[in-house]
Amino acid sequence: MKYSNITKAKFISRPNRFIAMADVDGNETVCHVKNTGRLKELLTENAVVYLEESSNPLRKTKYDLVAAEKDGEIFNIDSQAPNIAAGEYFRKIFPDCKVRAEVKYGNSRFDFYIEGKDRKIFAEVKGVTLIKDGVALFPDAPTDRGVKHIRELVECRKEGYEAYILFVIQTQHVNVFSPNDETHRQFGDALREAERAGVKILAVNCDVSADEMVINKEIAINLRRKEK
Repeated sequence: MKYSNITKAKFISRPNRFIAMADVDGNETVCHVKNTGRLKELLTENAVVYLEESSNPLRKTKYDLVAAEKDGEIFNIDSQAPNIAAGEYFRKIFPDCKVRAEVKYGNSRFDFYIEGKDRKIFAEVKGVTLIKDGVALFPDAPTDRGVKHIRELVECRKEGYEAYILFVIQTQHVNVFSPNDETHRQFGDALREAERAGVKILAVNCDVSADEMVINKEIAINLRRKEK
């Protein structure tokens, strides 16, 4: 996926989940943050950030904050980007299948439904921006919604569908993913139960630049339960 009209800026502050203040050419500017996660490790004072200028003149905010630098590496922080990149990736790894986004199943709505000859797959996508000691971790805050998604995929498996959870790490130089048991043990336990039930768990890192994010390769997964 690719952005247009990217501007480099410096992060100043984040008054709430939805907006941030950034220094754009010496002017303090209000930006929309395209991610409601905490992002405390990335959005630090004076961090280099990248903004996409909106083409809509009626918007209250001129810019969307879509990426940030940490230790010289760019992290995409746009919560919509993982699904766009995942759609491109699924079409690549399932070339003979039809890939549809946002498909309802029972009382649920999954990110993707993939169907081809003898294959019917439901898939959920989770974007990952938290990295600690070289390991990508999800979630960065408790997510009952995430646990619900996992349990719904287990139900799909019981009814004969294939089921996938794809963790999209929104940066490149990370080669291991683990559930963040310290933050939300219930999510990690649900993920381990899903694997035992036959849900396929994948994690991929991405090539990220200021104006683009593309899935790079599959990385290792460590589901071992971290004891308190």
